[in-house]
Amino acid sequence: MDKPAKTCHPRIWRPDSDIIEQRHVASEIPLALEYNCISHAVMMISPMDIEDFAIGFSLTEGIIDQLDDIMDINITPADKGYIGALEITPDCFSRLDQFKRTLAGRTGCGLCGVDRLDHAIRPLNKIKSQLTLTPEVVYNSMQQLSGLQVQNKKTGALHAAAFVAKGGEILCVREDIGRHNALDKLIGHMMRHKINPANGFALITSRCSFEMVHKCATFGIPILAAVSATTDLALKLAEESGLSLIAFTRRDGMNIYADPDSRLR
Repeated sequence: MDKPAKTCHPRIWRPDSDIIEQRHVASEIPLALEYNCISHAVMMISPMDIEDFAIGFSLTEGIIDQLDDIMDINITPADKGYIGALEITPDCFSRLDQFKRTLAGRTGCGLCGVDRLDHAIRPLNKIKSQLTLTPEVVYNSMQQLSGLQVQNKKTGALHAAAFVAKGGEILCVREDIGRHNALDKLIGHMMRHKINPANGFALITSRCSFEMVHKCATFGIPILAAVSATTDLALKLAEESGLSLIAFTRRDGMNIYADPDSRLR
């Protein structure tokens, strides 16, 4: 497995200095995803927790409905990256033609290559969760997150997604160069370890566009808090799916944009 960060020696210029220093840069590799031996997508990801990503991506892209739909998974190195070979059930494989993509895998884009508009925003089921908590719990957990971003501390280039228990304990964190990828990794990890999404909430160190809401709602996470801004479509999807959406979650407070089921009290 490639290292998540590599060392380099850039020239560090400042108004009062000009020196060579050792620094870390984030690694970025292509992952080719294959389902039942058929190539589906190539995504650019950070080379860690790749199996988590493959599982989470498969769920949030509508390829599978549950972990048991994956009968086998193998991650193997290739000449220029990695190949993720998944064997999925015949029912799941038969609907792959509805989600055909030719993804270039650009880090900042969650829709590259979608060839039909009706696949861009798939219908969402209402989130089933009885979770309620105070805004302070969400706020305090976000203040703790930066200390758990191991690779971002080295490189300054990675996003993080975390899942937090009702009491405010951060249960798991995943990092990646792509904000979508970090969330998919988190979801994949939770699926593998049977962590119930209805019993906690998610944090993301990025903006919250509609794809992030869509991924959380697909998995059943009832509350999503983002460090940066959100969008009108994200708010619309949050209201429709029953997801509480928080943005600008920072040291001075946060903005609760959607709370359709009154989870934040």
